[in-house]
Amino acid sequence: MPTTLIFATNNAHKVEEIQAVIGDAIEVISLSAVGIDIDIPEPHATLEENAREKSQTIYRLTGLPCFSEDTGLEVDALNGEPGVKSARYAGEHRDFSANIEKVLAGLEGKENRGARFRTVISIIWDGIEHQFEGICEGEILRERRGEKGFGYDPIFMADGETRSFAEMTTQEKTAISHRTKAASELVKFLKNNTNNGIHA
Repeated sequence: MPTTLIFATNNAHKVEEIQAVIGDAIEVISLSAVGIDIDIPEPHATLEENAREKSQTIYRLTGLPCFSEDTGLEVDALNGEPGVKSARYAGEHRDFSANIEKVLAGLEGKENRGARFRTVISIIWDGIEHQFEGICEGEILRERRGEKGFGYDPIFMADGETRSFAEMTTQEKTAISHRTKAASELVKFLKNNTNNGIHA
């Protein structure tokens, strides 16, 4: 029976991406799977603090091993915005179509399209928090391309690629994404700790 790890999200896309990296040894379950339906505040100025807020909130509610992630799109010509405001860049209603339009409008006339997705994972294991980071460098396209993925995927193209994240399959995106890089560090941590007989 696989160890179960609560992921502090109800975003099925995120669960799917993380599970693909972690594999079958550990089952990743969403908040809804354990009957939790709350919108955890993200009031902080950094991804690290927001990730910690979410994991600690779920740990207090369940006492079970859990992890969270906070991801931001950081655009150089927008002074690192949207950053921690990525989900609510165009308003509290989390409208990613409007968010995309705001980013594109902000880059109007700017030559520097450099950007990166950055993910910070916070896990509570044996009551202690650990954090891992993953970064995917790339650029913002001038228009939306592709129908797959979610969030800013239609306007982000990773370095060395010719397609946006939204033009890739889940497997193709997973192979290079920021979330995969952070999750890979999480997997190393889990393997080291479970192999050493440490249990949450």
